[in-house]
Amino acid sequence: MIQLIAASTAYQVASLVAMIDSGALPPITGERVLVLADGSQIPEITTPIAHSPGFADLSTRFDRVVDLGQLIWPRRPQQFSPRSEELPMWEKLLRSHWLLGSEPVQLVVESIQVNPAIALCRIFHDAPILIHADGLMSYGPTRNRIDTAILQRLDGLIYPDLLPGIVPLLLKEENPQLFPMDPTHLATVFESVAATCVDPQLERIGAESGSTALVLGQYLSGLGLLDEEAELALHLEMLVQAKELGAQLVLFKPHPAASPTSALRLLEHADSLGITLEIYSAALGAEIVALKINPLAVLSAFSTALVTCSRLFGIPVRAVGTGPLLQQLTPFENSNRIPLSIVDALYMRNIGSGQPLQELLNSISFAMQPKRLASLAEQAQGYLHSHPVERGRYFKQRRLHALGLPNSLPARSLSRALSPRQLPSRIRRVAKRGVKRSVRFLHRQLERVGS
Repeated sequence: MIQLIAASTAYQVASLVAMIDSGALPPITGERVLVLADGSQIPEITTPIAHSPGFADLSTRFDRVVDLGQLIWPRRPQQFSPRSEELPMWEKLLRSHWLLGSEPVQLVVESIQVNPAIALCRIFHDAPILIHADGLMSYGPTRNRIDTAILQRLDGLIYPDLLPGIVPLLLKEENPQLFPMDPTHLATVFESVAATCVDPQLERIGAESGSTALVLGQYLSGLGLLDEEAELALHLEMLVQAKELGAQLVLFKPHPAASPTSALRLLEHADSLGITLEIYSAALGAEIVALKINPLAVLSAFSTALVTCSRLFGIPVRAVGTGPLLQQLTPFENSNRIPLSIVDALYMRNIGSGQPLQELLNSISFAMQPKRLASLAEQAQGYLHSHPVERGRYFKQRRLHALGLPNSLPARSLSRALSPRQLPSRIRRVAKRGVKRSVRFLHRQLERVGS
C-alpha cells in the first residue's frame, strides 16, 4: 500500500515528520509519498514549501515528494474540485504522474472539510482515510457537511497533544479513533531545523541580548475579520505591550500571506512610539524564529505559535486584543472562534488546560454547530447556567437566545405579535410586495403568536 500524505504548509510538514518519528502515524509496508498542496492565499508571492528552510532534511522521512500545485497550475490547490464524471480520469492521471501504478492507496489529509482534501478523497474513492491536525482548529466542531462515502472510510484523527487533557471535537459526531502525539516530538523537530538553518538577521539578534520581543502578525484583514486600519491598530498595541514588557527591540514577523505594505506601515509608526522595530520577512516559521532569538516574550492575537512556544519551549507569551475580537468575529460559526477562545482562555483568563477548558470548548462548539453536536446540549446548558462570566465573554447573547440556551436577553414581548384576527388583512397588504415575502412574514407572525 502507498501512503499519500498531503501538506499545505511547512509547519504541517514538520508536524507530519514528528508524527512519523513518534509512531503516531501508523507505519505501512509500502511507500510514503508527501503531496505538497500549498495553501497560501497568494502562492505566487510566498516561499514554496519545497524551498522552505529545513525542508530538504525533513523530506527524507518520505520516499518521494510530489507537488499537486505544480500539476494543476494555474489553478490553486484550494480550487481543485473535479466534477464527478472527471474523477476516473483524474485517478488515472495522478496514478500515472505520481508513479502509483495499480497499488492500493491510503490517504493522510488535513482540512477534510475543504479542497483539496475532499478532491483527493473523491478521486481515490476506495482509499482508507486518516486525518492529521496541526493547529488549534481541530479542538472545534466540524463546520461543513462531509459526504457519507468519505466518512465511511475514516480511520482516525492524528493530532499533536498541545492541550493536555483536551479532546478534539473535529468529527466528534462520527466518533473517530484518536491518535494523540506527544508534542515533545514536535519540539525536537523544530529544534533540529533551528540548529541547521542559518539566518544572519536572527543570528545577530540572538547574540545581542535577551531584550527582544517577537511579535507575530496575523492575516486578519485578508480573511475579513478586521479592516486594515483595525489590524494596524492591533499590531501597534502589540508593539506598545512589548515595550511595557521591557523589550529594547521588537522583531515583527508578518503573516506569510499578508501584504508587504502592512509591515511597512507598522515601521512608520514605530518611531513615534519610541520603539526600535525590525521586520523579519524570511521564510522561517514562528517557532524556529523564537528558538533562534530566545525572545523575552512572544506576542500575537491568537496565533497557534503562542501555544506552541509556551507549551513546547516555555517562552513567555502574551495575547493581545482577544476580547474585542471575540465580540467582532462573525458569523458565530466562524472556525477561528475556537483558536481565539483557546488563546484568550489560557493567556487572558488563566483558565487551565483541563476540565474547565474542555467544558468551555464543548459549550462554544455546541453553540457553533448545535445539530452536529446535539450530544453536548445538556452539558452546554448546565455550563452556561453556572458560568455567567464566560457566557458573557465567549458567547453572543442573541445566538444563545435563538438556541434556547441560558442568556441575558429579556423574554420576547408578546405585545409585538399581531393577534390571529389581525393576520388576514395584514397579510393581504404585504402580499402586494411579493408572495415570498408574504410567506416569510406569515411564518414569523405564527411563531410569535405561538411563543
